[in-house]
Amino acid sequence: MESISIEGTPKTPTVNFDASTGKIEIKGRSIPENSIEFYKPLVDWLESYSSSPQKLTEVNIQLEYFNTSSSKCILDVFKKLESIHKAGNEVLINWYYEEDDEDMLEAGEDYQSIIRIPFKMIEIEE
Repeated sequence: MESISIEGTPKTPTVNFDASTGKIEIKGRSIPENSIEFYKPLVDWLESYSSSPQKLTEVNIQLEYFNTSSSKCILDVFKKLESIHKAGNEVLINWYYEEDDEDMLEAGEDYQSIIRIPFKMIEIEE
């Protein structure tokens, strides 16, 4: 299975999805012109990956900022991960947020309350 690697821009996050290691990373800002268009290949990739995931899928999310339409798409990504988790595979989500960024911490906690996957909140010291 092909990995996905997308270089970040001022409006879109850096994305690395690696099927061979089970490591998934989304990092940066997520304010694309069309969030659905940007995230659809990621959701589709997770759909394919779910047929034979690694024993542990480790997800690192380190966003500085995301807009409302991105938040829905990120939830779709988490829902795919949740189905992998429900099928008996280990999924761990590391949600990184900067020390003073209450909004990002709350966003992570909101996702954590919706999605039944272990979340780890990780504070980044500035």
